[in-house]
Amino acid sequence: MRSRPAAALLPLLGLAAFFALWEAVPRLGLVNPAFLPPPSVLPEAFLRELRSGQWLAAVTGSLGHYLAGLGLGIGLGIAAGTLTGMSRTAEGLTAWVVRVLRPVPGLAWVPFAIIWFGVSPEAALFIVAIGVFWIVYFASHGAIRGVDRDLIELAAAFGFRSAPERLVTVVWPAAMPGILVGVRTAIGQAWMAVVAAEIFGVAGLGQRMMQASTLLATDIVVVYMLTMALLYGVFDAGFTALQRWILRWRA
Repeated sequence: MRSRPAAALLPLLGLAAFFALWEAVPRLGLVNPAFLPPPSVLPEAFLRELRSGQWLAAVTGSLGHYLAGLGLGIGLGIAAGTLTGMSRTAEGLTAWVVRVLRPVPGLAWVPFAIIWFGVSPEAALFIVAIGVFWIVYFASHGAIRGVDRDLIELAAAFGFRSAPERLVTVVWPAAMPGILVGVRTAIGQAWMAVVAAEIFGVAGLGQRMMQASTLLATDIVVVYMLTMALLYGVFDAGFTALQRWILRWRA
């Protein structure tokens, strides 16, 4: 059996090997460095962006779109998933609406977002919320549907007869693990939606990446790609800790 220190070192060794290979490919001339800059040039590119103030402005703009769209999408997704999960009537009424709208990709809504909101933060918020909504909706709907009906009947026997009481005391706590899985997936999906929304001109990481790509400043593009990866890692780690705290009763 592999020791714990060795198991902890394996991911770091894999990451080091990845960066070493990345450094070697352009250095050996296998790829033009203008198309794939080696990681050793990225710190200088990052410092240039930081000193100019563009990095902070881009991160601040994208975080605003991300957090607002993520919150709106999660809230609506849980609400709609709960409603259709608890009510066969609501599920039946919305079944074909879901079948029609669900396959439409988030990018397909960009023209409408621009028409309705213009090239504005509201347009980015809309695109992010759309991308998040369906993930959380289906996770919530499935989790609510999967709650043991015996638990609901038991709650009614103990006096929790109204639907809101059963929802708060039994259904949501029992469905919470499944709902949180959907929310965690949405945290990553929301970053992809942010870039899709911003490449059309809304200020943020996506817009700055497009500006840099038009000038073939690929080092700047990679800086912002890694920035998004780092931000996702921070949010995912934070949410994982929150998830453990919320589900501590299962331990």
